[in-house]
Amino acid sequence: METDIKDQWTLNRLNFQGCWQGRGAWFGRDADDWLDLASPIRVMDPTTYDISFSDPDTGVWDGSGLFFAPGGQARYDISRSSYNTGGGCWQFQGAGGQSSLTPDPDRRRFGHEINLFHGRSRSMLVLIWEPVGTRWRLQLVGTVGFRCRMAPAPEPERPTFRTAEAMLAPLQGCSGVAETFRPQPGCIGQVSTPQPTVFIPDQFMRHERTAVTQAGLVFSVPEYLPEGSFQLEIGGLLGVGLFQQLSILFDANSRLSAWERRRFLTGTHKKSLLV
Repeated sequence: METDIKDQWTLNRLNFQGCWQGRGAWFGRDADDWLDLASPIRVMDPTTYDISFSDPDTGVWDGSGLFFAPGGQARYDISRSSYNTGGGCWQFQGAGGQSSLTPDPDRRRFGHEINLFHGRSRSMLVLIWEPVGTRWRLQLVGTVGFRCRMAPAPEPERPTFRTAEAMLAPLQGCSGVAETFRPQPGCIGQVSTPQPTVFIPDQFMRHERTAVTQAGLVFSVPEYLPEGSFQLEIGGLLGVGLFQQLSILFDANSRLSAWERRRFLTGTHKKSLLV
């Protein structure tokens, strides 16, 4: 079992350091108000995130080909002291991102950024709901299949699938490990001790919006956020034999209660992830 416990800032630095570049594809509502997940409304190619650290506690985030930033570019300083002041950032070893803690009409967006890593490959998914009348509707989906330009050798191609069922069915019954992280501002929060788990595809494909994307990603989310408790499911098969699943859990008050990350080894790669 792993004993080298790292805080959230250290995991953030280990996960994200690098010059990441890939094709960004953004999917939105068409003229008939249908969320078309096949034809992007905008392609940002390349999208580049250059994330460097001058020392273990400070760094710079420099991005281009960005969907939301003015002129498609942004640059800002990052540091341990300013990291995660709102409590919406989360890191596991090989997975990280940020989440809205609750649907807030004053903010006008309820969003999640999920990054799954495998070697020097990084697959990013962005999910954004916006208020429509009295309900929150899935409005925008963004994906980027990053490679690190600083990697010593090219990463193998990610597996591709036409449907979520084709990706997930072979994982039925696979053994893995589950870890939990709960929202907490700052860096000191710790990921729970890994526990055994088994993959059940039907528990992943729980929502009407279940789809595969570029970059080896799959997700299952509600088109309209329900009242009360719910959870979002995101997964990625980034390399042969390893599937990562991230569940984002909301309580009865629609407030984020936990991120759960599961890892499963498949086929001839099966072995214990607890050692």
